[in-house]
Amino acid sequence: MSYVRIWVHLVFSTKNRHPYLTKNIRYKLQSHIIENCKEKSIFLQAVNGYTDHLHCLISIRGEQSIAKIAQLIKGESAFWINKNKLTDETFMWQNEYYAVSVSESNVEIVTNYIKNQEKHHSKKSFAEEAKEFADKFKFD
Repeated sequence: MSYVRIWVHLVFSTKNRHPYLTKNIRYKLQSHIIENCKEKSIFLQAVNGYTDHLHCLISIRGEQSIAKIAQLIKGESAFWINKNKLTDETFMWQNEYYAVSVSESNVEIVTNYIKNQEKHHSKKSFAEEAKEFADKFKFD
């Protein structure tokens, strides 16, 4: 048996960063994503976001890939939002996402960061955060 623990901070936004994720929708969505991850054997440590994006802290098993997990979370959640008519327009996520590794020693820090998204975004927009994220991790 292989033992694998790889922590990944996954961030993705709504299509065109449209602010679909009001508090009411966001809380329902987060609960749904938690249940969906359990069903799909995705270990989700934390999920939260703001009006136009979500953060997830996941632990990847040996046979899983970041791309597949992102597809499962994003695709199924968009389907669920549209099926339940939670938005007036067709809901979509951006195709792109950010994913960076997290060391075991930083799991608690990242978990707390994710849990405090509303407070965080009262001071900084997602566009500012995305630019800082891209600069910090040297994304093009």
